[in-house]
Amino acid sequence: MPQPDRWIAHLDMDAFYASVELLRYPQLRGQAVVIGGRRADAPRQLADGSWRYARLRDYTGRGVVTTSTYAARDLGVFSAMGLMKAALRAPDAILLPADFDSYRKYSRLFKAAVAEVAPVIEDRGIDEIYIDLTDVPGVRDAVGHDPLGGVKAVAREIKNSVGRATGLTCSIGITPNKLLSKIASELDKPDGITVLTMDELPTRIWPLAVRKVNGIGPKAGDKLARLGIETIGQIAAAAPAWLVEQFGESYGRWLHDAAHGRDARPVVTHSEPVSISRETTFERDLHAVHDRALLGRILDELCESLAGDLARKRYAGKTVGIKLRFEGFVTVTRDQTLERPIASAADIRRAAGLCLKRVSFDKRLRLMGVRIGNLVPAGEVPAAARAGPPGRENLSLF
Repeated sequence: MPQPDRWIAHLDMDAFYASVELLRYPQLRGQAVVIGGRRADAPRQLADGSWRYARLRDYTGRGVVTTSTYAARDLGVFSAMGLMKAALRAPDAILLPADFDSYRKYSRLFKAAVAEVAPVIEDRGIDEIYIDLTDVPGVRDAVGHDPLGGVKAVAREIKNSVGRATGLTCSIGITPNKLLSKIASELDKPDGITVLTMDELPTRIWPLAVRKVNGIGPKAGDKLARLGIETIGQIAAAAPAWLVEQFGESYGRWLHDAAHGRDARPVVTHSEPVSISRETTFERDLHAVHDRALLGRILDELCESLAGDLARKRYAGKTVGIKLRFEGFVTVTRDQTLERPIASAADIRRAAGLCLKRVSFDKRLRLMGVRIGNLVPAGEVPAAARAGPPGRENLSLF
């Protein structure tokens, strides 16, 4: 069997946030568990050694599901679903708060484990990466009568490396390109390996729903449905000119190429970030005056976390912005561009305070975020400027 010019893998951690929590609470394995509760929903160990867990049926509020275990998904509970709606489907599901510091830690661990086997990696988020396997030793070797045995063996080695480093499972799709590999990684979840060649497009890809293609969103999916197109194969069978007529030159041609599995994008190993941000949604709406002290502490923590992110990624920035979401889902942003790049928590906090002075606080707050942009490598910033002056301006807000 002739092998493709490229072997590109998409690795997706299985129910990542929930799986990390199950490392902490292994007694919950196999149960319906939903991540997305408040800190007050954390499990408590009783005097007799047993545990008390929050249940979804007892939740009240506007929170959403961050992720869920596969047992919860079998009950119809999925990411981004409102927790109150999820409670109607799985009232007895266990509810746990999210711990993003732990998720970031395990994200770093699994990516480092993959890099030991295959170093050409494109980071696509906290729980997924693309990997160029084209030049990995042994990937083109046949194993017995299986001409694809070599690439499968490399995939198993990657999975084993991730498992040893984290105790977690992942699913890997391997095809000639990124578009197909993203689809393939979902075909045998959880803990699966799927290797596809272009010859298998009609049997494995074309019967799938159009939304399985990354890049066909809700609006395009709805329009395709109105046009009587429900599967990827039906897009592939459509005339290119008709797709262009319906969706425009660029997107119409892309739909035709995507349905035929064509994607020349390289695995991009590094890109400069445009900005870095941190935000948090409050457990209850907060008042700018009555909850001033609490808001101040939250803003301090966001700025400290953002400074930590800058230090880890070795950046400084000149533009600081805030994001505020008020009751009624009204979102307000303000930016402040400085004369020099900054990286310290105190400097970020001071600039965020200047942004806050330009906001009218006539409603309660439900979300706060801080962003730093206009980034430069920290090595280009003099040490004295990186440190920033000691102390902090006494601001009238927070």
